[in-house]
Amino acid sequence: MNTIEFIFSNKVLLALLAIIGTYLFSIRLFPVLIYLSHKKNLMDEPVERSSHSKKTPTLGGVGIFISFSLVIIMFGIFADFIREDLIKLLTVIGASILLLFLGLKDDLLVISPRKKFIGQFIASLLVILATDVRIVSMEGIFGLYTLPYFVSVIFTLFVFVLIINAFNLIDGIDGLAGGIAVMVCGFFGVYYMLNEQLFMAMLSFVLIGAQCGFLEHNLSKSQKLFMGDSGSLFTGFLLAYQIVEFLNFNLFTSSDFKIDNAPILALGLMAYPLFDTLRVFAVRIYNGKSPFSADKNHIHHRWLVKGLSHRAASFVIVLSNILVVILTIMMKSINVHIQLVLCLLLGCVVFLLPIALKKIELQNNYISLKSNSTSVQDK
Repeated sequence: MNTIEFIFSNKVLLALLAIIGTYLFSIRLFPVLIYLSHKKNLMDEPVERSSHSKKTPTLGGVGIFISFSLVIIMFGIFADFIREDLIKLLTVIGASILLLFLGLKDDLLVISPRKKFIGQFIASLLVILATDVRIVSMEGIFGLYTLPYFVSVIFTLFVFVLIINAFNLIDGIDGLAGGIAVMVCGFFGVYYMLNEQLFMAMLSFVLIGAQCGFLEHNLSKSQKLFMGDSGSLFTGFLLAYQIVEFLNFNLFTSSDFKIDNAPILALGLMAYPLFDTLRVFAVRIYNGKSPFSADKNHIHHRWLVKGLSHRAASFVIVLSNILVVILTIMMKSINVHIQLVLCLLLGCVVFLLPIALKKIELQNNYISLKSNSTSVQDK
């Protein structure tokens, strides 16, 4: 057995090689992009709703994409992927390039939400139609099982666009988007590796390595770098792709590692991005604003108001999301509709904590002011 055969026969070694190799490649690449950003003034200018006060390079997404794509292609060469996986690899890279340039244009020039949606539709539809990666069953949710082909394509397209935008919208503080991506990919990497799905496992582990390299700079004070739309759009797309593949594969596999409540677990993995997006959209519509208008009403912004640093707020949110995932796994034997309700309630409890604390603080301040006012009048 030669060295390459030994590596690919050892799952743990292969996973570590994918993560560490991509990480080491990315941390050599990001300083070059930071230098280029400063040299060409490709920077994010702070505005009123920004969570930062200095001009910061926004080419993080370019570095994540280059690291991810080059390493996954190298694995494709040496791992001898089957023809179906090679087609998936080419299609995923092609769709990612489209979203990368779409996001890069938005980072540098700013484009309308309509154009961004069109690009997301095209990229998602390319993967759905070219590789037939789609959600084919609701697995009993709302009494629905197998979906007709056309309905399946439309619903899968909706899921792709929803997850891409939800992930894009949480990229508001340092470490959050990257942290959520690492968490989701960590679960899928282990799941796919246990189920002998080499291509999907490598996709997950390589993306973890690229995100870890980015996080080192995103959380740095001297070499700070933002993911930008160029990174959040294509990363959100890759997370959506893993989720749809997971739902499809898990439905038909007879493996010992099959997940009984896969749709609910998928919701749990993306609990924070989906919950925060739907909440923000609802608040904006209630206030008579466009759901796509920018503001600082996200839950992660509320943690900053409570005095947490970017690093601490991101850690608390990612930890909360992990808690939702663990509890979702634990209630796998319960009726699927009860699971869905409990998952939503769990999200409300763990993610709305800063808002609840703020209301308690305001109520206490009001009681204190009222008490002081009464004391003055008595005197």
